Order: sequence, then structure tokens, then C-alpha cells
Amino acid sequence: MNWIKTKPIAHRGIHSNKNGIPENSLLAFHTAIKKKYPIELDIHMLADDNFAVFHDDNLERMCGENIKINELTSLQLKKYNLLSTKEKIPLLQEVFNLINGQVPILIEIKSYGKSKDGFKCLYNMLSNYNGEFAIQSFNPFILGWFVKNAPSILRGQLASRSKNPKILHIPKIVLKHFGLNFISKPNFISCDFNDIPNKKVEKFKSLGKSILCWTIRNEQEYKKIQSFCDNIIFENFLPEIH
Repeated sequence: MNWIKTKPIAHRGIHSNKNGIPENSLLAFHTAIKKKYPIELDIHMLADDNFAVFHDDNLERMCGENIKINELTSLQLKKYNLLSTKEKIPLLQEVFNLINGQVPILIEIKSYGKSKDGFKCLYNMLSNYNGEFAIQSFNPFILGWFVKNAPSILRGQLASRSKNPKILHIPKIVLKHFGLNFISKPNFISCDFNDIPNKKVEKFKSLGKSILCWTIRNEQEYKKIQSFCDNIIFENFLPEIH
């Protein structure tokens, strides 16, 4: 787990629209690997129980199509390009094949689809991956499944006071105050930059929990929060790797 605390993590890979490198693309991940940064990425479950590496629920922002990603199959996914590039939305297995243990991976679970076996499908993929990784999610019930069924997998509870996820059955006030951490039992807390400093987070840090901060976009922001967290998830600049 040492990398979670010590190595700055590239948010959706090292991407740049200006340079034709879309977020969460194989090219963005290849760039991060070359620079030896751990990689943060997002996953959604597809209609055929595969997992796509993609941030949004909908393809509109990145592909110009008003389509929900979890309604697509792996084959249908390949029809869409990321922004104006030749890069496609990668499958999680494709990303695993590319990274292949060269750098650690931080996987944000956005959704697991409608399949009752969604967690099992993901767990099987993770179990067969030969490299360092951790998972994180805003949804404590997703993490809770791993507590019960795969407790050795490192888990992070995502937290944001200003941008809480659309989990309608969980009151936002409960998430803001980490009221369901008894379900997710996180190994680390992953916090919004805008919420630091925070007494709740400071308490977790005093208890020995690792604290990540996202998304840091320049050296000034990094210096501002450095004393309040153990590590950062970054983009738009390249922090020093110690």
C-alpha cells in the first residue's frame, strides 16, 4: 500500500486535449507509464458484463453522442472515438494488458451495471491481474461488497462535500460526514481538494488512515494541501516523484 501514500497519481492518465491525448485513453495511460506515475481511472459495467474505462455516465462530452455507456456492449463501444482523436474507449482488460504491473492502478468504480454478478465479474478480473492496484468509490455499498467478499483488496472511500454522487437512496448528509464508513471500512480516504482542511479528515489521518486529495492541478494547490494529506491525484502538471 506504500504507493498510495508516496507516489502522486495521474488523474485519468496523463492527458491533454491540446496534444490529442484524451483522458482515460490507452495513450494517456501509456504516457503515464513512460513517466512512471501510478494511474487513476474510472470504470462502468457494460451491457455484456464487461467493464469500460470511462468517466461519464453518458458518451456526449467525450464522444459527441447522447448514449448511456452501460447500455452498450463491448463491440458497440468500438464505434466511438474519444474527442477528435483515433483513440477508442478502452475495456478494463485492455488497460490491464497495457499496464501489466508497470505502475500501480487506482480504480474508481462508477457503476457495476444491472447484472447481479457485476461484483463477481469485476472481482474475477482483479484477481487475475498481476500488478498493484486499489479500488475506490463514492458508493459505500460497492466497497461493502468487497469488505465481505474480498477484504484483502485495498479500498478507498471517495468524499466530496460539494459534488456528491447521484446515489438517491443515500442521504447526502450521511456521505458528507462519512456516516457509512462502517460499511465501506476504507483503508484510505480520497477527498475533494475543496474540502481540505477538514476536521473529519484530520481525525481519520490521526487514526492512521491514508488521505488522498483530488484533483490537484498546479504546484500552488499542491503546496496548499500538502500538510493535510499523504498523497495527491493530479492533472495538468507533473509533480515530483519521491
